[in-house]
Amino acid sequence: MLTGGSRTPYDAADIRGDHVADWNPYLWSPDGELNMYRDRIVSRVRDLVRNDGWASAAVTRTLDTVIGANFRPIFKPDYRALQAFSGNKAFDHMWAEEYGQALEAHWRTWANDPGRYCDAQRNLTIAQIMAVAFRHELIDGDSLAQILWLPERVGPGRARYATTVMLVDPDRLSNPQLRFDQQDQRGGVKVDDYGAAVGYYIRRAHQGDWFSAGDSVHWDLIPRETNWGRPIVVHNFTADRAGQHRGGAGILTPVLQRLKMLIKYDGVELDASIINAIFGAYITSPFDQEFVEESLGDGKLGAYQDGRAEFHAERRIRLGGAQLTSLYPGESIETVAAARPNGNFEAFESAMLRNVAAGAGVSTQQISQNWSDVNYSSYRAAMLEAWKTFQRRRFNFAQGFAQPIAGAFVEESMEVDDLPLPSGNVPDFIECRGAYARAKWMGPGRGYVDPTKERQGAIMGLDASLSTLEDECSELAGTDWREVLERKAVEAQKFRDLGLPPPKWVAGDDVTKAGEPPEEPKAA
Repeated sequence: MLTGGSRTPYDAADIRGDHVADWNPYLWSPDGELNMYRDRIVSRVRDLVRNDGWASAAVTRTLDTVIGANFRPIFKPDYRALQAFSGNKAFDHMWAEEYGQALEAHWRTWANDPGRYCDAQRNLTIAQIMAVAFRHELIDGDSLAQILWLPERVGPGRARYATTVMLVDPDRLSNPQLRFDQQDQRGGVKVDDYGAAVGYYIRRAHQGDWFSAGDSVHWDLIPRETNWGRPIVVHNFTADRAGQHRGGAGILTPVLQRLKMLIKYDGVELDASIINAIFGAYITSPFDQEFVEESLGDGKLGAYQDGRAEFHAERRIRLGGAQLTSLYPGESIETVAAARPNGNFEAFESAMLRNVAAGAGVSTQQISQNWSDVNYSSYRAAMLEAWKTFQRRRFNFAQGFAQPIAGAFVEESMEVDDLPLPSGNVPDFIECRGAYARAKWMGPGRGYVDPTKERQGAIMGLDASLSTLEDECSELAGTDWREVLERKAVEAQKFRDLGLPPPKWVAGDDVTKAGEPPEEPKAA
């Protein structure tokens, strides 16, 4: 009950009201509010994701939408920047197209190498490395990798490139000997006077590996980059505040307690449903133990129990295979029935899932996989809002984690491969690293809810010059527009080679009937 008005200009600053008197959170620093509690939070989130379908769905749906199965770069060198830097007019959009396609071909050779030499453990492709790294970021709050230079792997039948990526579990990033944060050490990140990361303290082994107990108590300080700017350690997270040096422990942290309570409630209701499905019965007697002993002539309770057992053993009365119940004198049958599950459980669970979905940045239907209560318009609106979050996460991850790896590869490719470069003044890679390695990262498209409506809308956007084929292919289907056109050219030629009636998209809009040439224009 409210008593009196607030004595502060803002109600939010009131300290006397019944609802806020005990609400006095501490004003923590960006690193202080997280780093000391990071391990506890992360271990709880991981436990939920391992054992709960809702938590696993929130992470999996986000991972599949943002990264997908083939997260890859579309190289788009900044030819205008190169032209301005060098004064060489040969850096134009035609050169950029040729250079980008050549570089993408070399990237595929490295990223999808069957020998997996792009991975230090020779286990994953680059796209799979990206997926695991982003999963770490969703659950742990950080993605962490080391870019190694392994020339000993290069050779005929082996690796073509010495650039190698090694994923690192973020748990291994911590202050040496688990010391508290200091001026130049923040959660395992070594910083300079400006707060910029200059190195990372990484354990030689995970603290949970009992077989590597010796290595787990040794930390190595690994520099962030080389003297010429080649990245060595790639560390990415989504910052919530200025001056933050570690991630905020994943997307489920804000809803962790509510999700855990929902899991408990769900388990209780499931137990109640099981009990309700079982016919429980027990036989009661009106006599307690002492009264029975006194009423029996020999004073033995066992005689009464033996009499009951003999009675039930002899009276196996059946009707059509079903046994009829007959009771010993003084016995009665009682049943157990749980008045559950709660009739409001489904509505309550739906409300809780909406809370979890809002906190995780996904739609409720993506977690529950229940599409029965939405129509096209409502689902489309929900997904457009969720897509904004997915796009932001994709962009942040691409720039913070994927792009440094791409830059390291392009640096080596400029030396190893015969990339098309114009004549005249051509800047070195080190001078224009960002311009040469610039890329647009492509993940899964939004997909189609109603293919007819959405494809019609895409055609209208193209015809009105409000969109491009590149944008439509990447956003709706997650495909490269060049590959789409090249594939269409191959298919169109196949129609002609086989003498099949060409469809409209092959023959053109002026075809009147399949297989017939257009009419000759009439003279005026």
